[in-house]
Amino acid sequence: MNSPGAHTVIAIDGPAASGKSSVARELARRLGFAYVNSGAMYRALTWLVLERGISPEDPAAIERLANSAPISCRLRDHDSTIRIDGIDPEPFLREDRVNDNVSLVSSVPRVREILVAQLRRYAERHDLVMEGRDIGSVVFPGTPFKFYIDASPEIRSRRREAQGQRDRISARDQADSSRRASPLIIAADAHVIDSSNLTVDGVVGEIIGRLKRKGLTIPA
Repeated sequence: MNSPGAHTVIAIDGPAASGKSSVARELARRLGFAYVNSGAMYRALTWLVLERGISPEDPAAIERLANSAPISCRLRDHDSTIRIDGIDPEPFLREDRVNDNVSLVSSVPRVREILVAQLRRYAERHDLVMEGRDIGSVVFPGTPFKFYIDASPEIRSRRREAQGQRDRISARDQADSSRRASPLIIAADAHVIDSSNLTVDGVVGEIIGRLKRKGLTIPA
């Protein structure tokens, strides 16, 4: 989905702790594009599910909440923000309980329908660098600018530990890749970059080189 006249979307996908968030944010800064973190939206809804005392293993209850909860997604200083049920959930999005349950909540098809619609609205008014797990495969499959950032499981586990988080990387990979709704896959036309031994600047530089070859104008 990138209809004629729509703004430019650069899709950055990859598994947990691959470095995609840091890369996407820096790439957006260099290009002057808006940065959108799709994962924050799924984490926000997961946080609300837990706050409401709903079991992450009750898809029917999660669907009812997703249908009724007011979700507001906007940009502030070229950075995506979310308010859910009138609350800014940002301080809670990296809690262990959210880490442990976001894959379950994200696997509910109706959750993905609602949040994908919200993500697509960003492109109605802005050029975007959007990162997530299904941006190039589901959210914006028509964009010609698709990148998949990966790293070895060992490197990704060390990165999570350095961030003070305790994601079980292998379990998260399995959950994200095997869910029925929008699983984590590498889009057929995505350019894959292994960030294991690269800095953020190194990955961004490779992406910018690829964008130039594809004809995108890059600011000096």
